[in-house]
This record gives sequence, C-alpha cells and structure tokens, in this order.
Amino acid sequence: MRTSIKIVWLLLLFGLLVLIRVFENHLFYDPFLMFFKNDYLYIDSPRREVFKLTAFTSLRYVMNTVISLGILYVLFKDKSIIRFSAILYGIAFLILIILYLYFVINPRQEDYYLFFNIRRFLIQPLLLLLLIPAFYYYKQHE
Repeated sequence: MRTSIKIVWLLLLFGLLVLIRVFENHLFYDPFLMFFKNDYLYIDSPRREVFKLTAFTSLRYVMNTVISLGILYVLFKDKSIIRFSAILYGIAFLILIILYLYFVINPRQEDYYLFFNIRRFLIQPLLLLLLIPAFYYYKQHE
C-alpha cells in the first residue's frame, strides 16, 4: 500500500474513533457519562436500565474494536497480528463486561474509582494504545 493511501486510511479510521467520542451522548445510552464528569466519589450512582446500558456499552466496544483492528491492519498488514488482536479483544471484553456488570448491579461508593477505570477500557480504545507500540516493537525484532 502506498504511503499516501495508508495515511488517508489511518486518518479516516482515527477520525471515526474521534466521532464516536464526540457524539457519545447522542449515540449511546450511558447515564454514567455525566455521573463521572461530576464529583462522583461523593454522590450516589445514577438510575440506570442495566440491559440497555450493557447493550450500548457492548455496541460501543464492538465499534471501537472493529475500527482498532482496521487501524492495526493498515499499520502492520499482518493477518496473524489481526487474529491475535481479535482474540485479545474478545477475552478482554468477556473479563471487562463481567466486572462492569458487577459494578453496575452492585454500586458502592468505595468501588466507583475501580468501576470508572473498567468502564474506560470498555468505552475507549485504550487497548489500541497498548497494541500499536507492542506490535511495532515485535515487528522491529522479528
């Protein structure tokens, strides 16, 4: 792939990640968006519909994952990296969504900070920020 086409694809894919973040209030049901923008350590958990919240959080995770896998493919052009990343994203989702559901169903103020960080890994493409340098290092030493 030519460098200019690669840059265009990367800009487009990163732009999609930005758009998901910019329009999160309109695209996803998440009462915790405003909750965590306030002084959440001292207020009660907001009212929520557990199924709807879980479905929209899962949708957001899947959208971020698909775009992230696209970014990894454009950067590295290696199907084994994409396969490994997809498995890693799947395992991470299972672990994180179980923990997320526990905190959604059993909210306690002393757990809010841990819940905030687990939720962050589900709704933001943080794994991508870890995988890009890891795979770059792997490719350099291959």
